[in-house]
Amino acid sequence: MVFATLPLLQAPQPVRIAGLAHVSIQTSDLARAREFYGAVLGYDEVRAAAGAHVAVFRVNGRQRLIVHDGLPAGRDERLMNIAFETADADALQEKLTAAHVGLTASRFDADADGRVLTAIDPDGHRVQFVQFASAREPERPQPDRRISTRILHAGLTVRDAAAADRFYKDLLGFSEIWRGGRTEGTTSWINMRVPDGTDYLEYMLTAVPPDRRQLGTSHHVALVVTSIQDALELVRARTAADDPNHRANPQIGRNNRWQLNLYDPDGTRVELMEPWTVR
Repeated sequence: MVFATLPLLQAPQPVRIAGLAHVSIQTSDLARAREFYGAVLGYDEVRAAAGAHVAVFRVNGRQRLIVHDGLPAGRDERLMNIAFETADADALQEKLTAAHVGLTASRFDADADGRVLTAIDPDGHRVQFVQFASAREPERPQPDRRISTRILHAGLTVRDAAAADRFYKDLLGFSEIWRGGRTEGTTSWINMRVPDGTDYLEYMLTAVPPDRRQLGTSHHVALVVTSIQDALELVRARTAADDPNHRANPQIGRNNRWQLNLYDPDGTRVELMEPWTVR
């Protein structure tokens, strides 16, 4: 008996996602935001990308914080989008389209310095994927005022972890690296690492819609610092005594790492965290 030769089925190509590219937020007062991100955190603006209504801050050659003005007085949500770096936007667009994920057509975005593809995740968050336009810029010259040179993770509210996993884990290839809770035996946070790097997304699990304060805490950016004490002293040297950030105190988080929580003028949290657990 002769059997017909069947074509080999090729496994789907993995999505290439190297890490966090930027986090975009909105502010009610761009001048005050510049004071926080520029003067307190020490980041320079990317002048070529900045416009009259946006400030783009360089964290390093691959990562940026993008701050837009125009936050309405009654709006609780300040997060606009988070973005991940990809080496192949075409392949990613094909994969997401095949999975029936709604997409905004890719376009060049000067603030992101690359071609941007935008999707909506199961919780309604705008998630972007950036294919950089050119080789990354070199590190800035001394003196260096940056409080941190790396975004380690960003947090997003998640109502249904299983639904989020179908998007981030099953479709995009993220993998769980840690989970923990506010109390023993509960899960409040799940850390999901990108497929081709060590940056991660933090699920901030919530059962009910968060209020304005909770949104500002949950939708956050985490910056790596080698010494939380040095970072604390730097923040206090750059802020006035009546600034709430001047009075911020470090704590040991549930992941057993030193952390310091700062807040921008509209209440968006910036978490400073050491990269190692407490010895």
